[in-house]
Amino acid sequence: MRSFSLALVALVAGSSFAEDWPQWRGPNRDAISKEKGLLKEWPKDGPALVWNSKLVNDGKSVGRGYSSLAVAGGRIFTMGDQSKDQTYVYCLDERTGKHLWSTPIATAQGDGPRCTPTVDGDRVYATSRHGVLVCLSVKDGKEIWKKDFKKDFEGKMMSGWDYSESPTIDGDRLIVTPGGDKAALVALDKRSGSVLWNSEIPNTGGAGYASIVSANVDGKKVYLTLLGRSQGLVAVDAETGKFLWSYKKSANGTANIPTAIVQGDLVFTTTGYGAGSALLDLSSESFKEVYNLDGKTLQNHHGGVVLLGDYLYGGHGHNDGKPFCLELKTGKFKWGPIQGAPGGGSAAVMYADGNLYFRYQTGEMALIEATPEEFRLKSVFRPKIAGNGWPHPVVANGKLYLRGDNEIHAYDIKAR
Repeated sequence: MRSFSLALVALVAGSSFAEDWPQWRGPNRDAISKEKGLLKEWPKDGPALVWNSKLVNDGKSVGRGYSSLAVAGGRIFTMGDQSKDQTYVYCLDERTGKHLWSTPIATAQGDGPRCTPTVDGDRVYATSRHGVLVCLSVKDGKEIWKKDFKKDFEGKMMSGWDYSESPTIDGDRLIVTPGGDKAALVALDKRSGSVLWNSEIPNTGGAGYASIVSANVDGKKVYLTLLGRSQGLVAVDAETGKFLWSYKKSANGTANIPTAIVQGDLVFTTTGYGAGSALLDLSSESFKEVYNLDGKTLQNHHGGVVLLGDYLYGGHGHNDGKPFCLELKTGKFKWGPIQGAPGGGSAAVMYADGNLYFRYQTGEMALIEATPEEFRLKSVFRPKIAGNGWPHPVVANGKLYLRGDNEIHAYDIKAR
């Protein structure tokens, strides 16, 4: 059997903070926090609010958008639009929530950016909705280099909500998805921005809304991500960018969003808009479909799923977040999908210290025990934060961070 394991996608060099969250879905891009000693239940009104960024900054906002947060080296990074002016990358002090710097990177567009910045040592990388990719100094936000997906790579999106990917760091490389037929994926030198390779994939259907994961297959590294319906889940050789294969069944034509999940020789992929979910076995030369579940059985819109041991947890449904536990290898439910979910709309999900953190579109935060035995809802509270709950929650250094329109809230969730 081939050895297939998820690689560490990015590390924060020289950081003394043991439980940082330096990129989309955390250190290993799997939405799993290694923190211990957290609250097992919350008070009725929720954990204690440590700070609200808008209040501690005298009304200064972090803009509008759906970007989540990166937490690294005592700093918090996010993105947001200011009115109809500019898209900014923001840096805040993790302890106090005070603004340290903000850098405009592109013209504002729509209802704000979706990318979560990626922190690597002394640099931070971010992508605007227009596809402007920047490398900034962590210290002061000064621009180091910039690329434009559309101008530099003839990039395109699968549909009209624009670029949402969070950049991937792998060693000395930065890998992103412009979505063009001649540059579906691109590897750049992370220090200079120079192009190392372009991955040619004819009829890409445009870039999807997912972010890349890195994996090893018998010592050969590959990158996996979602493109448009005409390709779906794709794999490319990490050294050359060569297109290896695609899996189209669980892709839709509107927005392919959730990040793929890897365990051993297995890759799980799911999307909304009725497309469904699938498990692939990569121990053969290409892949073998283990199972395919239709959208009525299991689909995840954009909140993502978490793999803990042999079980997947997340929210089922299009524009819905019915909690479920699915056995990865069989595709059989251990429990759920639960009717009467503790919140409304899609649920963004992560894990920390024995519990799942579900953040619902309508704002509710739910704490659910991560067990295949049965559905156990531990706590629910409704944060007083502007906007909907699409930005994914983050647990880092004893705090729960939630991003809303124009503000970030930090809650103390450390058990005393």
